Amino acid sequence: MAYTTIDDPSAYFTTLLYTGNATDNRNLTNSANAGDFKPDFLWLKERSSTSSHQLHDSTRGSSFAVMSDSTGVEDEDGNRVQAFQTNGFQIGTSSTVNQDTITNVAWQWKANGGTATATISESGNNPAAVVQANPTAGFSIITYTGTGASGTIAHGLGARPKFIIIKNRDAGEGWHINGELITGNTNGAFHFNTDAEYTGGSNNSTASSIDANNIHVISSGNVNTNAQKYVAYVFTEKQGYSKFGTYVGNGNADGTFIYTGFKVAWIMFKKASGAGDWIIMDAKRTNEFNPTNGTLYANLNNAEATSIDRGDCVSNGYKLRNTSAAVNSSGATYIYMAFAEHPFVSSKGVPTTAR
Repeated sequence: MAYTTIDDPSAYFTTLLYTGNATDNRNLTNSANAGDFKPDFLWLKERSSTSSHQLHDSTRGSSFAVMSDSTGVEDEDGNRVQAFQTNGFQIGTSSTVNQDTITNVAWQWKANGGTATATISESGNNPAAVVQANPTAGFSIITYTGTGASGTIAHGLGARPKFIIIKNRDAGEGWHINGELITGNTNGAFHFNTDAEYTGGSNNSTASSIDANNIHVISSGNVNTNAQKYVAYVFTEKQGYSKFGTYVGNGNADGTFIYTGFKVAWIMFKKASGAGDWIIMDAKRTNEFNPTNGTLYANLNNAEATSIDRGDCVSNGYKLRNTSAAVNSSGATYIYMAFAEHPFVSSKGVPTTAR
């Protein structure tokens, strides 16, 4: 059996660091995937200042953003992200993404080049959805309009999703993240815009069930209000490229090891058994060597913090190196999602190394 189907993860995920200069029509260029990385999902955050996280995608259009640290409605600004380009993206003069001298990070994922792979317009109470799917990378961007009644949305991945993130674009409601990593079923949720712990029960569900083809969306206000528009980011695991799971903290500076099967490029943690921020670490910010120690928070607009929540990106996972309650309380349960810099072993049997 092959170790991975994705030898070069930079074909589907990359991180770009840049410093703002307040100039219009500014082109930012990626070095990933041999100079060919046009993003479909773009997550921008100031590192040295406090603007909100800006989440854009090629289905809704470059000028539209939702903010992970806010319950606010979708926002349009033509001076923010102006275009998705062949090997990067263009930004304008907005201070949220291009303030002079402010450092920024851009996390980027590929879907299907901005083109819908299927348009789902089913009969009955099923929401009308547009699906931009990349089954190779296990990632879909879905936009749909709610009906107020339970219905089915195809996700186009050909495998059961592990992580589903939904935001109401028309109303000031919280982000909804399916919590089945904790329970093994769909009864429960997390919310990007808050540090609150996992909330169980069917009233907090995204779906009545999830399978290899469909998300069965329930009649819940924050995922399916009649006539309101939503965006969903849907992920399934790909060996050697992405991993979604749980771990238990040990409260020790020689912290828990999280096995992913690849060298980690990006990882996000959330405490599930109590309140805790959404911690984001990656292999490019602050240190090009271990430990990683640049913390950003998906639920907060805070500037980047250093010297806390640190850990090591190793050849087959992530090793926690701190006692922070946000990521490593003794006996506490956490969820995580991670993407690869390189598979532990390539499809040709070539191993990777640690940083």
